[in-house]
This record gives sequence, structure tokens and C-alpha cells, in this order.
Amino acid sequence: MAWGGEYAGQFYVGWLTEYSLSMDNLFVFVVIMSRFAVPRSFQPRALGIGIVLALLLRGAFIATGALLVQRFTWIFYVFGVFLLWTAWKLVRHGEDDENDFRENIAVRASRRLMRIPTYYDGARLTTRVGGRRRFTPLLVVLVAIGTTDLIFALDSIPAIFGLTQEPYLIVTANVFALMGLRQMYFLLGGLLDRLTYLSVGLSVVLGFIGVKLVLEALHTNSLPFINGGEPIPWAPEVPIWVSLCVIAATLLVTAAVSIVASRRPARRAESAFLDA
Repeated sequence: MAWGGEYAGQFYVGWLTEYSLSMDNLFVFVVIMSRFAVPRSFQPRALGIGIVLALLLRGAFIATGALLVQRFTWIFYVFGVFLLWTAWKLVRHGEDDENDFRENIAVRASRRLMRIPTYYDGARLTTRVGGRRRFTPLLVVLVAIGTTDLIFALDSIPAIFGLTQEPYLIVTANVFALMGLRQMYFLLGGLLDRLTYLSVGLSVVLGFIGVKLVLEALHTNSLPFINGGEPIPWAPEVPIWVSLCVIAATLLVTAAVSIVASRRPARRAESAFLDA
């Protein structure tokens, strides 16, 4: 490795964090495919192109974040508080609000301005209607996937900045995480519904990284109303290996508890059936 083990660790923990936080996207992708009645045979192409669009949007978001981090170190306070608030929101409200898809302004505008027909023409993005070339509903699906993912990235992008400030590592971690979602979408199937405690695990991850960001901000403090504008050297630092252990352990425990909890109703139903 040209950059050494430290950067390898940053990439791995960044990828793991982005991948776990992107799991919520799978629930929304399922809802989008259902809401727009996308035929099963067209879903791989729709998901693939939608993820590429999401990566382009995330790239612009990451570039903006990297610029803010370089110029304003106090932005870590903002990121940290935002992640702590998001973690509290997840714990309090669960996943019901997070996984509910509502058409955003980009989706509504594409519907209205492009006069899109109501039927699909195979896996094509365009079709002919009355002798004119029109976009098919598949375009709306792509816009929905890309823009909805960007909304979800509002917490995952600040989170990865709490683990590494290397733009290259941030971009590659996001690429590998999102590209992996395409395979997970078709492999997991009904298993997603069994991850009942996913929101709790993600809230722990976000809360941990939020605290880590605040501690990082204290080390590079420049705000005049905190310690007279001077850094706070006694604030504890969280090594990358500790972050990796905490995040990996949280996700493993969350998955194990969710699977065990999901088996109980099935066992009760089986017992009731046998008793009857």
C-alpha cells in the first residue's frame, strides 16, 4: 500500500460507514420501484443508472464539503451537532419517516415539464408519442433514485468527514458503497424487513461519529467564544481503529439482535398452529 495502514483503515471504516448508512436507501429504492410500477426486468438498468446519477450528485456534495472543511475548521461543530440530532431523531421516530418516499421537487418538475407518458417502452428512456420524441417514466424513476439518495447523503457525507478528510478516500468509499447496493438490492430481498433494529444501530453509529467530529473541532478550535479561540489539546482523540471496532461491533450486534427478534413471531405462529 502506497499510503500505509492508516489510510487503509480510514478507507475501510469510511466504506463500512457509508455502506451501513446507505442501507436505508434500499428500503426507499424498493418503494420507488413499487410506486412507479417498474417491471422486474427493467429494474437492474433503472437501479444501475440511478446509482450512477446519485454518485455524480454526491461528488458535487463531497467537493463542497471538502472545500468547507479546508477553509472553515469550525464546520466540524456543525457536522457533529447535525449528526447527533439525526441520531436522536432516528431513535425517537424509528425508520417510518426515513423510509417513506415522497416525490421531491425534482421528480414533480420532471413529471410536469417533460409531459411524460404513463407507460414504459421496454427499458428505453425515450419513446415516440404522436410522432414526437418523449421521455418514458423510467427517467422519472432515475431522477427519484438519484435525488432521494442525495437527501439521504445529508447525514452520510458529514459522517465520513468525521473519519477521514482525504477527498480521494471519501469518493472511493462512496463509489464502492453505492455500487454494492445494486447487488444487495437483488440479493437481500425480504431480509431487509427483518432488520427491525437497523435504525437503532445507525443512530449509535451517527451519534458516535457526531461526538468524534465535535472532539475533532475542539482540537482545531478557532471560534472566539470557545476557549478564547484557542485549540483545546486535552480533548481526547479517537483513533481510527477504535472507530472501526465501534462501528463494526454496533452493526454486528444490530444485525444479530434483529434476526433473533424476527424469528420469535414465526416460532410463536408455528407453535400456535401445532397446538391447534
